[in-house]
Amino acid sequence: MSRKPVALALLTLSALSLTACKSNTVPVLGAGSTFVNPVMTRWVQEFSQSHPNVQINYQSIGSGAGVQQVKAQTVDFGASDAPLADSALASMKPVIQIPESAGPVCITYNLPGLSQPLQLSSESLSGIFLGTIKSWQDPRIVADNPGVTLPNQNIVVVHRADGSGTTNAFTTYLSAVSQDWQSKVGKGNNVSWPVGLGGKGSEGVTGQLRQAPGAIGYVELTYAQQNKLPVAKIKNQAGNFIAPTAQSTTAAINAFNDDLTKDPRTPIVNPPAHASDAYPISTLTFLIIPKDGAGKDKRAALKSFIQYIIGDGQSVAGSLNYAPLPDGVKQYDQQQLNQMTADGQPLQ
Repeated sequence: MSRKPVALALLTLSALSLTACKSNTVPVLGAGSTFVNPVMTRWVQEFSQSHPNVQINYQSIGSGAGVQQVKAQTVDFGASDAPLADSALASMKPVIQIPESAGPVCITYNLPGLSQPLQLSSESLSGIFLGTIKSWQDPRIVADNPGVTLPNQNIVVVHRADGSGTTNAFTTYLSAVSQDWQSKVGKGNNVSWPVGLGGKGSEGVTGQLRQAPGAIGYVELTYAQQNKLPVAKIKNQAGNFIAPTAQSTTAAINAFNDDLTKDPRTPIVNPPAHASDAYPISTLTFLIIPKDGAGKDKRAALKSFIQYIIGDGQSVAGSLNYAPLPDGVKQYDQQQLNQMTADGQPLQ
C-alpha cells in the first residue's frame, strides 16, 4: 500500500489543526497612555502565559489618542492617565472607567556633572515651565539646592507634543500650586505651552532630553530609569523634598483615600501637609472600557484580563515602580466590571 495517501492525510489533519488553533485565538486590542505602557507590557506577557488563546495587542499612542479610539469603537479598551469628565462621557457610548494603578510624574533633567538629585520647589518648577525662570543659576533654584554647584546654563524645557494624560496630571499639579499657571495656561491633555520643545509620547520626551544638555521635562519613572535619566525631588506641602517612588505615590493616594472612595477620579496631586512623605505629582491611571460590545468570547477575555490587572497584576505594578491600588478602589473596580455586557447580555 502506498504511503502517499497516509502522508497527505496527516498533512491535511495538521493544517486543519493549525486552522482550528488560529480560529480559537481571541484578539483583544487596546490603545492609549504611554505612561502605563511599561507595566501594560508586563501585564500582557504575564496574562498570556496562562491564557495562550487570548492575543492582547496594546498600542502606546498617548491617552488622548486612546480615548478617541474608544470613542470611534476601533479598540476594545483604552488607557488614560486622566479620567473622563462627565461632559466627555456624555458624548460617547456608555463606558466603564476604572483606576488600574498609580504612579509618579517624574521631573527629569539633563545636567552633566550634577552628582546629587536636583531639588525643586513648586515655585521653581512652575517658573521654569512658565518661562520666567530661564537659568539653572536662578536664585530660586539655588535656594532649593543649598551647597550645590549648579551649571551656568540656560534651561531647555521639554514637554509632550501629543494629547497626554501625563500632561494632564502635571498641569493639574501646576494649576494647584501656581495661580499664574492656572490663569495663563491651565490644565488638560493639551495645553498651550509658554516655552519649550515638544516630544511625542514619553519616548519622545526622553529622546529630546538625552540630546539637550540643560533640558528638563516630565515622564513616567520607568522611562527615566530605562534611559538612565535622573529624577528631581519635589518639595511637598509639608516642606519636604520627596523623590518619586511607588511608596511616595502610595502616601499621596492614602492622603486622598476618603475622596477617592466617593469618586475615583479625584486628583491626587499636591496632597495636604499631614502627608509628609507623599510625592506631590502623582496620578491614578485609568482603563476605559465600552460597557457593551460584540462577541461573548472577546468580552469575556477582556474582562478576565482586567480582573487579572486589578488582582494579581497589582504586584507586577509594584515591581515596576507603580503604586498598587488600595482595597477600596479595587472593590470599586470589580463592581464596575460586573456591569460589562456582550451583545446586550450579562457576562457570567
